[in-house]
Amino acid sequence: MLVARRTQDFMPTLFNELMNMNMVSYSEPKMNVIETKENYKIEYCVPGLKKEDLKIHIDSDGNLVVEMSKETSNDKKEDKKDNGVRYLRHEFSSEQFSNTLALPDDIHREQITAKVENGVLEIILPKVTVEEKKALVQHIEVQ
Repeated sequence: MLVARRTQDFMPTLFNELMNMNMVSYSEPKMNVIETKENYKIEYCVPGLKKEDLKIHIDSDGNLVVEMSKETSNDKKEDKKDNGVRYLRHEFSSEQFSNTLALPDDIHREQITAKVENGVLEIILPKVTVEEKKALVQHIEVQ
């Protein structure tokens, strides 16, 4: 399976650090790709993320796109200032990630499933069987 990673913006993190602006962290979760006779399985290490933080779709080019975004609950500093709380150091931030995977030709795109459990996002890409491949062959009659 070919993995094509999309790059994030060029140098925004360094600029934001130097200017002490609200920084968005781009972290790459670790990924496993496993192949069996029946399917491909992709696993991402996503501790602390819920299914609401994850978006998975197939783009117009037929690539699998996995997007993750999470905002920490402590990003609402304004609410705490009203209660007399003042941050002496604030390092929590939002996190975003996007990964694009070029899908092989031998999978059922309609039957892709995903679930997140115990900090692991698991995406199952079922393979097309030999019989199904034969059924997809289209014969064209010459006239």
